[in-house]
Amino acid sequence: MDHAQIPSNMISSGSLLESLIHISNEVSSMDKLPCLQMRNISIMVRRIKLVSSLFEDLQEANCPLPPSSILCLSELFYVIRRVKILIQDFKDGSSLWGLIQTEFVSNQFYVLVKEMGRALDILPLSLLNLSADTREQVELLHKQAKRVDLLIDPKELQIREELLQIMACNNDKKNRKNKGSIDFVKVKEVLSSIGLRSSLDYDEEILKLKFEAEKQAGTGGLIVVSNLNNLVSLLTFTKSMIFSDEDEELEHQSASVNRNQDVSSSSQSILPNIPDEFRCPISLDLMKDPVIVASGHTYDRNSIAQWINAGHHTCPKSGQRLIHMALIPNYALKSLVHQWCQDNNIPMADFSPSSSSELERSNSKNKLQEEKAIDHISAIKAATDAVKMTAEFLVGKLAMGSLEIQRQAAYELRLLAKTGMDNRRIIAEAGAIPFLVTLLGSTDARIQENAVTALLNLSIYENNKRLVMAAGATDSIINVLESGKTMESRENAAAAIFSLSMINDSKVTIGGRPRAIPALVRLLREGTTAGKRDAASALFNLAVHNANKANVVVSGAVPLLIELLVDDKAGITDDALAVLSLLLSCSEGLEEIRNSRVLVPLLIDLLRFGSAKGKENSITLLLGLCKNGGEEVARRLLMNPRSVPSLQSLSVDGSLKARRKADALLRLLNRCCSQAQNPVG
Repeated sequence: MDHAQIPSNMISSGSLLESLIHISNEVSSMDKLPCLQMRNISIMVRRIKLVSSLFEDLQEANCPLPPSSILCLSELFYVIRRVKILIQDFKDGSSLWGLIQTEFVSNQFYVLVKEMGRALDILPLSLLNLSADTREQVELLHKQAKRVDLLIDPKELQIREELLQIMACNNDKKNRKNKGSIDFVKVKEVLSSIGLRSSLDYDEEILKLKFEAEKQAGTGGLIVVSNLNNLVSLLTFTKSMIFSDEDEELEHQSASVNRNQDVSSSSQSILPNIPDEFRCPISLDLMKDPVIVASGHTYDRNSIAQWINAGHHTCPKSGQRLIHMALIPNYALKSLVHQWCQDNNIPMADFSPSSSSELERSNSKNKLQEEKAIDHISAIKAATDAVKMTAEFLVGKLAMGSLEIQRQAAYELRLLAKTGMDNRRIIAEAGAIPFLVTLLGSTDARIQENAVTALLNLSIYENNKRLVMAAGATDSIINVLESGKTMESRENAAAAIFSLSMINDSKVTIGGRPRAIPALVRLLREGTTAGKRDAASALFNLAVHNANKANVVVSGAVPLLIELLVDDKAGITDDALAVLSLLLSCSEGLEEIRNSRVLVPLLIDLLRFGSAKGKENSITLLLGLCKNGGEEVARRLLMNPRSVPSLQSLSVDGSLKARRKADALLRLLNRCCSQAQNPVG
């Protein structure tokens, strides 16, 4: 690709690679890692070390990078930066609070690995000048990221359970009076296992817990703040018992904690009932600084800022995705809240545990949180602008480039359209679809393959389905399906037909082309497992339209579908059954299916060994055959010793649809038995 023509305002690949190498080295060289989340942190650091070899190779190659790779690298930078912040916050934060939040923190690592995998989805490895080792490492990392599972250390869960039991014991007032009832050897062992071993460790941890309680205050977590205060109480109490033998000091500290708790609870008890409209939907506390988000809902600034900073992009109340993260002051509501406070003789300060200096720190934090939210908006806008710029640049190459440039541009659009509905929308808006449709007729196998796959990926976005059809893609896609240069092109053409035929009008248009259905049936015979499944899915969608059913039957689909029922290598039993169930409702399909001598025994076996969906479709076929096939099919069912027990089992344990149809089929078989035993005349 002629990368020299990339717009000058495109991200500088040199500075980006330099930043990636620097931040990767920062993460890789982090020392004094916490005792908790060791497995997640070490695995994540190892992944970043692996991907850093990619950055170093690209920097050494000093070659222009394809636009989609720059997008990938930008996404990787955001992911690695968030990894660094997550690890640093976990290191600097409270160990006890980190232990309580084991699942939440583990999930943050899991999400970041998944985002790393999605970023690598759009990396055009074949276009990059990489060493064989690096290429292999990146491919391995990509595969691992796609199939990674949430990793929660069972040992940490066990330690947390022991801690919670200790907390429950500590909160029991009777136990507090009877000091001997708390096993301080066990407490010391639990705290030591998370790195708290000296008096200084305890002091630092108490400060961190108090800071966390300050941070959480007013954000919706009365229980959270209470738990943090309980942890402070436990740690203070334990420190006194383990590192001091003076009972008076213990009583003093214990009473101090109790006084603080009593003051806190008494302060809450004198508050009048707060009107619902003045409560923050997140914290349920009085809104001291109400702000409006993009969805139109109002929240307290502190609560919604923390929600956004936690990585959420939706409105907590409505679930609606926020189109921007700006927080707009709700001056009218703020005025009403102040008036209500004055009417009830309650200073606003009474709602906050902060001193004046703490309030200043809180305001500073709010400002910082808002700046972070604005940064987040800027990052989203920058990413969208980068995709738009990339798409427009690549579409220009499709329109005017040489064969080689068109091939690479189509490949990069294919990758870019692989992930994200926004990407698919932006690519379509850049005008890519008509050019990709034109390239379907290319004599170059790779151009054709990339074009049809890009159209398939774009068609996943609902609005693009009609744009693809409007661009006159139907005949071109059928041509690729029928005689594409590669099997992958043919199979992706079938998948595109399946995607496009989700729209009813497209079922009519595509099914009306005389070559479409025969080409799908041919792929059903010749394709790979994935290709057979795509062909069967496309046939199913088209057969939903009654006028297409006879064409599917005439094209020879029925015997092929029956043959595929027992082909373990094909692996499309359920798909084949679904198509056969649809074809049963047309006279041509019924006749063809009824003529099969092997189908009924196969269906009886599938009643026992098939999937839940397979069992449903097997009963549908048997019921239809018995209703329309007369006594012969019913007799064959009754003669098979496995059929009635299987139906009886499904009538009890099957899905709702399976139970209903199994009952209907059993009633029909009972009538056949009665007629056989009491013939008329």
